[in-house]
Amino acid sequence: MPSRFRNLASAAVLVALTLLAYLPALRAGFVWDDDLHVTQNEVLRTWPGLVDIWLRPGAILQYYPLTHTSWWIQYHLWGLAPLGYHLVNVLLHGASATVLWLVLRRLYVPGAWMAAAVFALHPVHVESVAWVTELKNVQSGFFYLLALLGFLRWALADDAAPGTGRRVYAASFLCFVCAVLSKSVTCTLPAAVALVLCWRGRLAPDRILALVPLAIVSVAAGAQTAWWERRYVGAVGPEWALSLPERCLVAGRALWFYAAKLAWPFELVFVYPRWTLDPLAWWQWLFPLGAVAVLVALAALRRRLGAAPLIAALYFVVTLGPALGFVDVYPFRYSFVADHFQYLASIGLIALLVGAGTRATERMLPAARWPLGAVVLALLAVLVWRQAGIYETPETLWRATVAKNPSAWMAHNNLGLALQGAGRLEEAAAHYREAIRLRPAYPEALYNLGNVLAAQGRPAEAEAQYEQALALDDRFAAVHNNLGNVLVMQGKLEEGKRHYRRALELNPGYADARRNLAIAEEWRGGAAADR
Repeated sequence: MPSRFRNLASAAVLVALTLLAYLPALRAGFVWDDDLHVTQNEVLRTWPGLVDIWLRPGAILQYYPLTHTSWWIQYHLWGLAPLGYHLVNVLLHGASATVLWLVLRRLYVPGAWMAAAVFALHPVHVESVAWVTELKNVQSGFFYLLALLGFLRWALADDAAPGTGRRVYAASFLCFVCAVLSKSVTCTLPAAVALVLCWRGRLAPDRILALVPLAIVSVAAGAQTAWWERRYVGAVGPEWALSLPERCLVAGRALWFYAAKLAWPFELVFVYPRWTLDPLAWWQWLFPLGAVAVLVALAALRRRLGAAPLIAALYFVVTLGPALGFVDVYPFRYSFVADHFQYLASIGLIALLVGAGTRATERMLPAARWPLGAVVLALLAVLVWRQAGIYETPETLWRATVAKNPSAWMAHNNLGLALQGAGRLEEAAAHYREAIRLRPAYPEALYNLGNVLAAQGRPAEAEAQYEQALALDDRFAAVHNNLGNVLVMQGKLEEGKRHYRRALELNPGYADARRNLAIAEEWRGGAAADR
């Protein structure tokens, strides 16, 4: 078979395996955060919204304009039918696996195709692929890998014509910009390219100079995202007020956590328990010190083991860098780790382990190489199939989460929302109460419990929940509005109007509060006329 057709067949198999393993995801709907990004995102609806995505600060939750542009296009193609959104995620993941195969083959990594297949079918990536919101990951990852492939083609080529080299570099730089505009975590690419060039002995001054434009884009994107997370996403408050020693503890433990999930991808959870940090507990320092010790050992043994293990480990650390706790991101409110944080970082350890396994198998059991590989891929595909199934509905996702992490107060609250939406008010109230028990200072759960009590015709009890929520967060406009409702229901008209006005003060565009205030004013006028 000619090499071109063999390559096309190998790429097609990667995409086909990805599609088969992720069939349950294609039957899934929208889950957490998909409403903010897609189903209730007004900027996706109009042509002016497309302009707002790029130019109006705060128009989108996170400034990843190319990702939101992709959602804008999808909305105008298939509306809010979830199949289209899921299919795009799955196909992008399969395409990324194909580009990864080309990258690893160019680097002469043993078992390059197998490593790409493991990347495609590894269960830790289900969160990135089966969750519509994480188009951010799969789209940015696709452009990241294209940029990496182009930079390697440019930097490792000895015989390319000058004009061709410039065009390849320009195309790669454009792909990198697209990656950053899809999700800024890809800003680690310049460091990854430098590591690979160092490994291949090509980190010459001209290559270093060529990485400077990438580094400038990376620094700008990282700074912009850190500011945006604080200003618009809300990554501020006691959950993020960590000391430097505590951040070092998070980073060290996270590295071991992610490596362990790659090696043993079981008990995957949408929200993992948030660790309790104590810099005075000696055992917690074993994680960061152990990580440093591994890197030092790999550096010391590089003549015996080769440089590949050290480069793979450094790539893993560097690419995880934005998620290791030194930059505040909103998910740290719930947990310091998440499967989707290691989407790109996993490549380093996967390539290292598969490459080592390929060499060992070729040396000891050459005839068993492909049968063993098929068994590994089949096992991974089964795990992907099972994990993807939990994304079918919000209820299935949050039930799976609380089953494995009963202390996940946010999951209890969100499961309550799903049950409340289905009209199962008593079940919803039970989960809201559990969320409040786990986290007493939780205004959102208090608000949601108040809503259930109000819907059950228990306004006095609802009032108590709303008052507690406002004691924790007086700027919660929806609580003021709903508290106004239950006060009016109890005949406390003036108190109710005061809360409607407060809701409008906090959110001048709050249509419900404005309508409720107008109705209350009419009631007062009617009561005065009756007298």
